[in-house]
Amino acid sequence: MKAFSKLFQKIEQTTSTNAKVKALVEFFEEAPDPDKIWAIALFTHRRPKRTVSTTFLRLWAAELANIPDWLFENSYHIVGDLAETIALVLPVNKVSVDKPLAQWITEIAALKNEPEEVKKEYIIEAWNALDKNQRFLFNKLITGGFRVGISQRLITKALSKYLEVDDSKIAHRLMGDWSPFDISFQDLMVSEDFKDNISRPYPFYLAYSVEKELEDLHPVEEWSAEWKWDGIRGQFIYRENEVFIWSRGEELVTDRFPELHTIPNGLEYDFVIDGEILAFYEGQPMNFQHLQKRIGRKSVGKKLIKDVPVVFMVYDLIEYKGEDIRQLPLKERRSLLNQLVKESNSENLILSEQVEFTEWSELRALIEEARARKTEGFMLKNLHSPYRDGRKKGDWWKWKVDPFTIDAVMIYAQRGHGRRANLFTDFTFALWDGDRLVTFAKAYSGLTDVEFQELSRFVRKNTIERFGPVHSVKADLVFELAFEGIQESKRHKSGIALRFPRILRWRKDKKASEANTLADIKTLLD
Repeated sequence: MKAFSKLFQKIEQTTSTNAKVKALVEFFEEAPDPDKIWAIALFTHRRPKRTVSTTFLRLWAAELANIPDWLFENSYHIVGDLAETIALVLPVNKVSVDKPLAQWITEIAALKNEPEEVKKEYIIEAWNALDKNQRFLFNKLITGGFRVGISQRLITKALSKYLEVDDSKIAHRLMGDWSPFDISFQDLMVSEDFKDNISRPYPFYLAYSVEKELEDLHPVEEWSAEWKWDGIRGQFIYRENEVFIWSRGEELVTDRFPELHTIPNGLEYDFVIDGEILAFYEGQPMNFQHLQKRIGRKSVGKKLIKDVPVVFMVYDLIEYKGEDIRQLPLKERRSLLNQLVKESNSENLILSEQVEFTEWSELRALIEEARARKTEGFMLKNLHSPYRDGRKKGDWWKWKVDPFTIDAVMIYAQRGHGRRANLFTDFTFALWDGDRLVTFAKAYSGLTDVEFQELSRFVRKNTIERFGPVHSVKADLVFELAFEGIQESKRHKSGIALRFPRILRWRKDKKASEANTLADIKTLLD
């Protein structure tokens, strides 16, 4: 745990990518294999489940710190993070016990079915055996809330350097439904029997938004354009006569879309295709709100399948007849993909159309039709490009239509977490409905650090009421919000729900009375 704590501190204390990679490599060189696999799991969001109630942790921490519960709760509201609050209020230990990271996690997992008194005894003994930084990490593990500012791409880069293996192979090994409880570091990262896991997906190739003029992507004849669909990005895997469907978030969603299981339709070879799961009815895509009805379901009934039918809109072929073909040019992959779709002849497998154009001006005219077609814009892909892993610049670009915007009044604020625990960063916005303000959206991104600080000073000076961590504030400030879509909602007082709301800018040039109305935003409903 000491080594992992030092690694965590090094990563948190720098913004340098090279410094983070160096720290990770040094950890992998020194740590035992069980700690390596757990470090990889934690950094790739495979956190152990919570085994102890946070309510108990708060009570036990207050008791051990010899402070009243109300003081602990007030401290928690100020700090904004339970693990950090506990680490700060507990008395300093004169000695510490060093157990491997893997041992701590195994012991925490074993607490799941133990009675309260056993859990309390173990937790207090652990707190008494760790220093402040180690306690913080232990608390994160025990609450199932471990997060750190490090990307999977960074872990891939560090492991590639440590193992002296190409990073694309590392990225592939990290994909899929593996658990450190069931697999060793050697089996996951080194073993030659890696392909034994027939359900394992490939890393998704992700695109950056267009940054320059389209004319910079010359010559135009080397590019293809497809509509960018608003669905669930997924990989459809067919190996050894079994179907596996993965979302981009590395969630196995096979059972949620049973109608897609017919896609192989008699094909006698293995393949992996990349595409979008879309709600689709009578030859047309449905709004994303319809697909949301199926996202949260682990199993679906006949009525839901009938009301919200889905298709797999496929646009790339990654594995063909059991062979990884990611290095083939897109043009060749698409040719094989066309053949596969024809052979499948499944009504649930639709090939994403490649839009014909000879000049960029033709696409500029067509993108005006994006919303009418229920798409987000275009995907632009170089016909010579391989299928890469992760987000890379150069070969794939997304060109999205401008978002919807609305001017709204901020009426509630809440502190952030971690480094922003002392700043107000989470806000609730409202629109006018007659002479009253009705809440309709929450947003927490889009402002600079300086603006967050200025806004936090406003909140402290203009708080009207407090509801736990939430502050009701004077309705004076106007912000322009951007969002990707809007739908009716019976769950919200406003009657609407937004997709991906975020703050575009602080409208210091507007008074609250000049903000938009609920009627204004409802004109955007289909």
